[in-house]
Amino acid sequence: MLSTKEYVAVMQLHKEVDEDRLRSVVNEFIGKIYQKPPVRSSVKRAVRVKEIYEIEILEIKHPHVLMRIKCEHGTYVRKLIHDIGEVLGVGAHMRELRRTRTGPFKEDETLVTLHQVSEALYLHRTLKDEEPLRKIILPAEYGISHLPKAIVTDAAASSITHGADLAVPGVVMLHEGIARGDTVAMLTQKGELVAVGIAQMSTEEVLQRTRGVAVKTKRVIMKRNVYPRMWKSGKSLKTAK
Repeated sequence: MLSTKEYVAVMQLHKEVDEDRLRSVVNEFIGKIYQKPPVRSSVKRAVRVKEIYEIEILEIKHPHVLMRIKCEHGTYVRKLIHDIGEVLGVGAHMRELRRTRTGPFKEDETLVTLHQVSEALYLHRTLKDEEPLRKIILPAEYGISHLPKAIVTDAAASSITHGADLAVPGVVMLHEGIARGDTVAMLTQKGELVAVGIAQMSTEEVLQRTRGVAVKTKRVIMKRNVYPRMWKSGKSLKTAK
């Protein structure tokens, strides 16, 4: 949900616009913008800052403009298009929208139809052919490839699966540049996804300290008892030293 998004959208202009001016105004929206969610939205209507990484005009056929938009999560593309129309002075609205990428998942590389799933499952069950199914079912680790990583000890992995947070002694290796509040993926030394959490310390703070919570666990992925329990029973879970 927190990953970068990419869309293909059709903007319908309410009046004809010079192409050079259209491209110039669209380019003004690349970068950080202020955006207030539309009236019909699922979030509080407060002005917030969102970043537009790329806007590429793919085709212009008045009054329609086909665009590819790469943006920060939480960006409302229909509001972006409305605002472009306001700056142009002619008005505009979103006619069509298709999301083509979210984080590491791309429309032309990782999406499959239910028919393809059914066929792969049939081949697996009848011919014991696993290859088509393995191409469709991706490892959980693929889904967090865009997140900064924290490699944890086996003892920490075990305690995290029982609901514990990641303490500093349980960190083996940490991604550079992590800041407080960042979403972090916690993996074993074998590269297995244990959980996803929120950083309570920056990378520098973790390296300088010997105790305290480095990452607060938010979502546990690994099943319990994959790694043996290495702490004593009690009211709280502690990472084994």
